[in-house]
Amino acid sequence: MLKRYIAALGLSLALPAWSQTTVADDTPSMQLDESAMETQQVLVTGRRPGPGLWKVSKGDHVLWIFGTYSPLPRKMEWRSRDVEDIVAKSQEFLPPPSANVHVGTLKALTALPFLVGAKNNPDGKTLKDVLPPDVYARWLPLRKKYFKDDEGIERERPVFVAEELYGRALAASGLGNGREVRMAIDTIVRKSKIKITESTANAEIKEPGKALKEFKKSAMDDTACFAKTLTQLETDIDAMRVRANAWAIGDLAVIENLDYADRKAACDAAFLSSPILNSESDLKMMRERVRQAWLASVDKSLETNSSTFAVLEMKDILDPHGLLAALRAKGYTVEPPK
Repeated sequence: MLKRYIAALGLSLALPAWSQTTVADDTPSMQLDESAMETQQVLVTGRRPGPGLWKVSKGDHVLWIFGTYSPLPRKMEWRSRDVEDIVAKSQEFLPPPSANVHVGTLKALTALPFLVGAKNNPDGKTLKDVLPPDVYARWLPLRKKYFKDDEGIERERPVFVAEELYGRALAASGLGNGREVRMAIDTIVRKSKIKITESTANAEIKEPGKALKEFKKSAMDDTACFAKTLTQLETDIDAMRVRANAWAIGDLAVIENLDYADRKAACDAAFLSSPILNSESDLKMMRERVRQAWLASVDKSLETNSSTFAVLEMKDILDPHGLLAALRAKGYTVEPPK
């Protein structure tokens, strides 16, 4: 448990792009917003295919990419015959890029004294102490709505509170992380028995005690993350439902205009400025290593296979600096769904 906790903290700080973007399904249960759920049922009913597949080709060798999105309606049923057909004729599956952070047992024990309160603000400060007064005032009604009488949340760093708040708010609106889609895809792939190639980077926290000690006493530049999370929840819940519905019905015109950057970019920046990344060089380079591992897997698959199937988050497909843009820069032919 100790090793997993330290590794998870290190991974979340090193790889916000992959580890902090989904809504946790273990969010405490709460009364759902009935009007939100009613709207949700009108927007997405029955079985939905999601978007079509992006085509990346090198000569007559093709990589088909399916884009996942979060948040999605929690009760939506997904099935895509396009995905089933492509997997059936493919030789290899490339899951989304991932990372593993390792902590040795003895080294983890040395970090134990520093583990308690790792998510809290340094020097016993509260959110009221570290946030601008106007931002803190905006937080109070949301705290009352989603955290009730949990005073302990006031001691945590803004970036951790923002992530927890975001998850609870989406759950209350009938939205979830869409993991059912990935689970369904994994089932299709397993049944097909095709080769699965993970694009994974590994790192070890060499001095977990030192890293946690430094982290606990250092402030994070996370006010923008917190403020943008408040703004999104104050103004953007309805727009989230529209985006989720666009993904569900495969409306490419709307999908291409989805907002992937604002809140998440600010929270990513907060994690990436963490002192742990400065003290652990392996973690500092993790994000780029994961990216390069996936691109290398694509190169090899397009050289070897006539057909390969892959899954990426939609932001990595549409981001002008994302993974699909990197493939285009390599000279591959990239075509959107038809």
